[in-house]
Amino acid sequence: MQKNMPNKDIRTLGIVLRRTNYGEADRILNILTPSGKITAIAKGVRKSRSKLAGGIEMFSVIDFNIHTGRGEMGVVTSARMLRYYDEILKDFSRMETLGMILKKVGRAAESSDNPEYYKIVEECMDGLNDGFDVALVEEWFLLNLAKAMGEEVNLYRDVGGEKLMEDSRYNWDITSDAFVYSENGEFGANEIKMLRLLMTTDLKTIKRIKVPAEMYGVLLDLVRVATHV
Repeated sequence: MQKNMPNKDIRTLGIVLRRTNYGEADRILNILTPSGKITAIAKGVRKSRSKLAGGIEMFSVIDFNIHTGRGEMGVVTSARMLRYYDEILKDFSRMETLGMILKKVGRAAESSDNPEYYKIVEECMDGLNDGFDVALVEEWFLLNLAKAMGEEVNLYRDVGGEKLMEDSRYNWDITSDAFVYSENGEFGANEIKMLRLLMTTDLKTIKRIKVPAEMYGVLLDLVRVATHV
C-alpha cells in the first residue's frame, strides 16, 4: 500500500501491529489498515505532554490521520482511540494469542494488501476481549488467515481426491496436507463439520453454537499442523 505514495493526508482506521522506540521521543509504528499495512512515525509521542500519547496504544482500534510523502514512512498527525481491548490485558493467554495473531498478520501483510487481514484481526480482538475460548479464536484465526493468503486447508477431499464421508474416520497426513482414511482415525464427521464452520462463519455466530469445550482442544493441534501461515 505504501510504496511510492504521493504527498497527501489520509484518514484511516488502524491497528498497531508493532511499535519501536526511535530517537529520544519518537516511535515507529507498523499499522494494519483496511487497505493494507502502513509504516509511520509518531513524532514526540514519548513526551509526557504529547497530544498523540493517549491515542496510540497496542490492542486497540485507532482513527489515524497520516501524512504520506515520497519516502517509505508516513507521519502520524493525529490519533484517536476508538476502542481499547483492555480485557485482553487481564489474561496472559489472551495477550499471548493476540501477540501471535499480530505477528503472523504483519508478515502476511508485507506481500499483500488483502482487506481480509484487517477484518480477521478485528474479529479476533473482539472475541478475545469478550471472553471467547482462546483455542476457538486461534483455530478460527489460523484457518481464515490461511484462506485469505490463498492457502485454504483442504476440508472436503481426502488424500486420494475422494469426498470425505460422514460415516468414515480420518487422520491428518502431514506430507500431503490432507485427510487419510483410517478405521480408528481421530477425526470424524463432527470434527470435520466444525472445521468447515470455523473456516466459513464469523466468530460470534460460532460462539452461539453449543460445542463441547474439549473439541476445541482436539482441533487446535490439527489446525496448527494443517495451516502454514
